[in-house]
Amino acid sequence: MFSQEVSSAFAALGDPTRLAIISRLADQGELTVQEIAQPFAMSLPAVSQHLKVLEHAGLILRRRDGQRRPCQIRPERLEEAMVWLNFTRRAWDARFDRLDHFLAATGPADAPSGLDAAPIDPPQNSPKRSAADRKNESSIKP
Repeated sequence: MFSQEVSSAFAALGDPTRLAIISRLADQGELTVQEIAQPFAMSLPAVSQHLKVLEHAGLILRRRDGQRRPCQIRPERLEEAMVWLNFTRRAWDARFDRLDHFLAATGPADAPSGLDAAPIDPPQNSPKRSAADRKNESSIKP
C-alpha cells in the first residue's frame, strides 16, 4: 500500500545520528556539511556518509553553491511518512476500540479468578533467595 520510499525514509531515520541531523535541519533550516558536523564527535567523511543515506532516502536535498554544500530538509518526504503513521494509528485505534467494546460487553463477572490468590513460593534456585538461605535449608534434614 505504501511506497518503498516511505520504507527507506524510516530505515534512514532509524539511526540516532541521522535522526539528530534531520532534527537540526528542521530546527535551523539550511546548513552546510561543516555546520551539520559541528555537534557530532565524528569525522566529516562519516557525517557525509550519513548525509548520503538521508539524501538517498529522499529526506534531504544537497546542492552545490560554489565551495559550499548546503543541505536542506525535504518536508514532502516526511509528510509521506506521517501519512503512513496516521494510517497505522487509525488502524490501532480501531482495534483498541473493538477491544474496549468486547471488555465492556463481557463485564467483570467474566474476569479470570485467582488474581487474589496467595503468591507462589519461589523455586529453590531463584535469584531472589540468598545463598545463605539455600545453605540453611539444605542443612535441615526432614
